[in-house]
Amino acid sequence: MARVVRSVVHGAFLAPYMRHLATLEVRGLENLPAGTPLVFAANHTSNLDTPLLLSALPARVRRRTVVAAAMDSFFMTRLKAARTVLVFNAIPIDRHRVNRRSAQIAQSLLEEGWNLLIYPEGGRSPTGYLHAFKGGAAYLAERTGAIVVPTYIHDAAWLRGPKYAKAPLFTSAPSRRRHHVIVAFGTPLRADEGESVRRLGARIESAVAELGRSVSGDPNYGLRPPSP
Repeated sequence: MARVVRSVVHGAFLAPYMRHLATLEVRGLENLPAGTPLVFAANHTSNLDTPLLLSALPARVRRRTVVAAAMDSFFMTRLKAARTVLVFNAIPIDRHRVNRRSAQIAQSLLEEGWNLLIYPEGGRSPTGYLHAFKGGAAYLAERTGAIVVPTYIHDAAWLRGPKYAKAPLFTSAPSRRRHHVIVAFGTPLRADEGESVRRLGARIESAVAELGRSVSGDPNYGLRPPSP
């Protein structure tokens, strides 16, 4: 019953509304291989990122996608948790520490053939620029053999920024009720034989940053000075 309700909500309301609100442009759908679980590793600047990204997916992919949602934001009350699960097919993720139960749930779903949307930065960017990735996406891909699809969401934070974004760049700007947003899917990645989770994570972050540079036209997107 929950799947039926979710399908109706997405097909009849959420996807059409997001495409109107954002004049949504989708790139790289040819990079979504069929018949294998996918891990969408995306940048994160706005609470609208999830409905926008789900609206960009073909229905066949969207219906088999679960969303990793912050436990401390969306699962603190029964009502909010129920709404998040029903509408977005979400699972709770502890973004502040390693949580074995959260990892097991995500891993089991991938092994059962579900896709997973995850934000490796661990939350909305406080600056609007790409921040260092945590290892969850790489860990799950390495353990399950799932294919990682680097995903870049461009300019979503300008859309109703004061309400849905976190970075002062957007929260202090006028609230825009319509804005052009691009969701781009990059070349899929798979863990190489013997590749460490750390190395795979670095490749995922690099791929998202490179995709962001290509779509945004900003040559410095995702680049950070080397650690001392």
